[in-house]
Amino acid sequence: MDNNPYKLVVIGASVREGRFGPVVTSWFAEQAARHGGFDVEVVDLAGIEIPLPLPAVSPKHAGDDYPRPAGMRPLTTALASADAFVLVTPEYNHSYPASLKAAIDWHFTQWAAKPVAFVSYGGAAGGRHAVLHLENVLTEVHAVTIRDGLSFPNYPTGWQDGRPLDPATAGYAKTVLDQLGWWAGALKSAREATPYAW
Repeated sequence: MDNNPYKLVVIGASVREGRFGPVVTSWFAEQAARHGGFDVEVVDLAGIEIPLPLPAVSPKHAGDDYPRPAGMRPLTTALASADAFVLVTPEYNHSYPASLKAAIDWHFTQWAAKPVAFVSYGGAAGGRHAVLHLENVLTEVHAVTIRDGLSFPNYPTGWQDGRPLDPATAGYAKTVLDQLGWWAGALKSAREATPYAW
């Protein structure tokens, strides 16, 4: 583990067979590691047990006693330890994957008062419809969404050998990470000073 001040969890949302998501996730995690402001952990939802049926009680009220499957423990641990998140999501039918919705819904306090940035990919809109939906959902779990993000329209033609063809993209990634680092510091200080008010 490095001595960077903030823990960043990068979540790859797609679980679809033949998915492109790991390419985008790996590239962005590399940018985050180079940035130098974060300890980076990548969580691939394809490797996590995330059932769709939820317990009757809300995770907001159950806290650490929420009855999650044992196979979800790596995700829960990563979310709880994070100071910031990046969600790497495709756009399916003008929204984001069910895997990501389930991952969000199985948790609550782990998201609260922490910043979230988005990296999306898709057709002509580059995944922006998915991000717009996610912004609403994450506001409900008291996360703080970052205005700037990365969007990759028509991604099959915009990448080669695991990297985006546009040379300016790394600069855009740095802007996102700079903003995420600022919010991570501000919100971590606030959480440490005063318990978050529900």
